Amino acid sequence: MKLIQRVGYYLGGLAIGLIILAFFFNAKRTSCSYGPQARVLKTLNSKKITYGDEVHRSDSSLVKKILNNGHVNFSKSNPRKEPCGLYVIEEDHENKMTILTLENCDSMVKVLTIKNKASH
Repeated sequence: MKLIQRVGYYLGGLAIGLIILAFFFNAKRTSCSYGPQARVLKTLNSKKITYGDEVHRSDSSLVKKILNNGHVNFSKSNPRKEPCGLYVIEEDHENKMTILTLENCDSMVKVLTIKNKASH
């Protein structure tokens, strides 16, 4: 068997394997969230959300939107704070910065504040 035939069989098998993997992973709705940003947002989205005194429950759709599209500001966050870690999540949309401050406890996430300010 010539080298070109071996390469052809290898690439054909690799393509079939990738198609099968894509089929299985797509059906399970898996995601590759290995970075710190993605892991924090995924953890926060998986817990029950409660609201502090300064935040109204009517803002729940805004909170979900920020948790899905926002970025964690690790320099302003304190994830090792006891008993619940403190996170600051920011989202820039249409020249307006929305800043969400929340506590990440063992079984729930408590939204402390939602602030809007003009971004530059």
